[in-house]
Amino acid sequence: MTVHLHRLAASATLALGILGLVAASTPAAAVGDPFERTAVSSHSSPPSFDSYVALGDSYTAGPLIPDLDVAAGCFRSTNNYPALLAAQLQIPDIVDVSCSGADTTNMTSPQVTPLGVVPAQFDALTADTELVTVSIGGNDFSVFGRLVTVCPAVRAEDPDGAPCRTYFHTDSGDLLRGYLRQTRDLVDAVVTGIRDRSPEARIIVVGYPRIAPPHGTCPDILPFADGDYRYVDGIERMLNHTLRDAAQSHHVKYINVYRASHNHDACSDEPWVNGQFTDPNAAQSYHPFEAEMVAVAGLVADALGD
Repeated sequence: MTVHLHRLAASATLALGILGLVAASTPAAAVGDPFERTAVSSHSSPPSFDSYVALGDSYTAGPLIPDLDVAAGCFRSTNNYPALLAAQLQIPDIVDVSCSGADTTNMTSPQVTPLGVVPAQFDALTADTELVTVSIGGNDFSVFGRLVTVCPAVRAEDPDGAPCRTYFHTDSGDLLRGYLRQTRDLVDAVVTGIRDRSPEARIIVVGYPRIAPPHGTCPDILPFADGDYRYVDGIERMLNHTLRDAAQSHHVKYINVYRASHNHDACSDEPWVNGQFTDPNAAQSYHPFEAEMVAVAGLVADALGD
């Protein structure tokens, strides 16, 4: 129960923060060269699809990436990777039900947002659905929320050490790693649920991008203690392994966004993920920029063409 309340509080904080930013700013047009924003496959042409359902959390929804669709509190960008992919592949029927704050329970149960209640994401699936992408698991047990709230909060205790890693250490091992071991079965159940509802669909499991750099620190952008950069990165790698393992067990394609985002961490010169400061015209804090969405759309298109 404590974990559930923690997740709801984190989701509400994200949503209310976005609402405040939306109220304080005017809508911005999508930025960048249109050619650069078009994901181009480097492999053979992907098959055609008539119907596409996108499932996922905020890393699919893309909160604050222009242009923003509040979507009953899901804060879904009209330039997230499902929208870009559908445009690139000219899919006539796309249903994007990704929602900020979603976890695996919201595949089969409604999600409560500060603006209301949104239906279970699986409600969008039908027997005729031809393509499904899903990226989920980071919010289960509030793993992602704990990292980006606790790690900055404890940094002052030992800036040169790893106080966040210490915080999550228990007599039975690391708390977050324990949660991720449970998340593996939850993501597996999600893929099973998709296959049950859309037996003919091509299913693509999409991983999460790299946040922390492989070397060095950038405390102004990621306010973690020096030793906690490796800790945060290790947790994220395990999260992505969780998605990869679930995909492989069902013989469906896994998109390794973590590997593709090498040199595009939050500290890099060309980041795909925002740092601690929300940009109301580009991305929520610790969330993807549009450049990441363009890249992911291209990765999925390539995978479909293989």
